[in-house]
Amino acid sequence: MSEPSVVDSSDNLTEDIEEAMDHLLASFDPRKNKLNFLLLAIPVALYANYTDQGGLAFVFSMIAIMPLAFLMGKATEEIALRTGEAVGGLLNATFGNAVEMIIAGLALYTASQNPDIAETMITVTQASLIGSILGNLLLVLGLAMVWGGLNHKVQLFSQDAGQMNGSLLLLAIVALIIPSAVHHSGGSIGDVAKLSHYTAIVLLIIYGLALLFQLKTHVDVFATEAGHGAHEDPHMTIKDAWILLLLSTILVGWMAHILVHSLEVAVVKWHLPELFIGVILLPFFGNAAEHFTAVIVAGKDKMDLSIAIAIGSSVQIALFVAPVMVLFAWFLGVGLTLEFGLLETAATFISVLVANSIMSDGKSNWLEGAMLLACYVILALAFYQM
Repeated sequence: MSEPSVVDSSDNLTEDIEEAMDHLLASFDPRKNKLNFLLLAIPVALYANYTDQGGLAFVFSMIAIMPLAFLMGKATEEIALRTGEAVGGLLNATFGNAVEMIIAGLALYTASQNPDIAETMITVTQASLIGSILGNLLLVLGLAMVWGGLNHKVQLFSQDAGQMNGSLLLLAIVALIIPSAVHHSGGSIGDVAKLSHYTAIVLLIIYGLALLFQLKTHVDVFATEAGHGAHEDPHMTIKDAWILLLLSTILVGWMAHILVHSLEVAVVKWHLPELFIGVILLPFFGNAAEHFTAVIVAGKDKMDLSIAIAIGSSVQIALFVAPVMVLFAWFLGVGLTLEFGLLETAATFISVLVANSIMSDGKSNWLEGAMLLACYVILALAFYQM
């Protein structure tokens, strides 16, 4: 009597697997999303890397990261529909920053194994971390405000959440300024390194406390207020969304590996400034997940999620990724400190002030987004001249 139920159960399992596969394959279908055509860059990057064509591998690995990062963003947006915008924004920032962590970690490991290019790798690592903060604060948030403002005259978001994230970013600026001040006041390189290591530990503790504050003790501060966006139903199951997220992250890591190992070739072959590659190019492609997702949800009048992605990603880079990289470099014996250079520190300080000023009233429009983009363009021109 039990055989039919066993057969039915097996058939249902098979149908569930087939349905899940259909959803995953649909996510990669270029007919549903034109950006997926760029996934063709993956085999080109693999071929170029296999045949030692460093310049080609560098270009196509960067291009391949864009559609993969978009898929990561799509998966996290689906998850955010079930977990709430605060957790969704945190997830998007975390997996979006996986690219920066992989690139920076591989660059530092390469520096430890090959002292001849250690200086280049350290410069690119520092620049990519600063570039990620600038890119999210100015480019991502700027695009989101412009697109959201063109679709909605005025958009509202949680003022308290914006102010708290802004304060955390100012704390990160202090951590960048003080090591430089110590060095220019006569402190030795050893003093700067020791200060950077202890400061990195303090920043990690503060980031942990900020997560506790956001997700446990003051959840109501980050809750989406009524009228801040419309209800939207998920299009994927939670399981499919997690599978898509993990698969995309793995592929992004693979492309980032190729990118790092071909980076030196790009510097030499095309005479691109290392600062420009690190501050502008790598974060632009690496932050593609935040670019697309933050802009798309802003167009849907969900500015709380958009700001949680953009500002949350900057906070995570400043208080988690950068300190972890400093400690990882310390473990490897590589001289990475929190003294990131005068231009990089000044640019970050100015960007935080501009972003905090624009978000202070809890409202946004397209003109404020245009101002953020203008600031980003000016800084990009400055780094290109270096």
